[in-house]
Amino acid sequence: MEKSILIDFSAPFHSTRNDDYHNKTSMRKYIINSIFLLSVIAVIVSCQNQETIDLQNYMSNGKDIYKSRCQNCHGENGEGLGELAPPLTDSVFLKTNKERLACFIKNGANETLVIHGKEYKEKMPAFPELADIDVAQVMVYITNSFGNKQGFVPYTAVSKQLQNCK
Repeated sequence: MEKSILIDFSAPFHSTRNDDYHNKTSMRKYIINSIFLLSVIAVIVSCQNQETIDLQNYMSNGKDIYKSRCQNCHGENGEGLGELAPPLTDSVFLKTNKERLACFIKNGANETLVIHGKEYKEKMPAFPELADIDVAQVMVYITNSFGNKQGFVPYTAVSKQLQNCK
């Protein structure tokens, strides 16, 4: 007795071809959806408002100006220079005199300043060559460094303050 086995070789090929098509279609959808989702996440994460971008630019440029014009007297960390130059670490002084800071930077100071309860009588030199934007940038750097967190001040506001200097 001989048994005969009949194998239909065409059936697996049809179903495999169909499965491959569905797998490839599913994979394409998965890849497209993943790319879309990653793009949306990237846009959300990278979104910053204009003020935040301006603050970062002002801080960077202001730091460079500070290093070249202010650091010799006020110190690398705003600690001041003994009896000669006051520290820039007193947030109270900076906040209460915020309207005058631009004038101090551009025109210098020739008055006694009381900071941390200590009197500073030395004259601060003027920097008349600084443009209003430069004054704004170094002002933003000072008021947001050395333990200070006073936020952004646009150069248009600084320009108005400079017009009111005495």
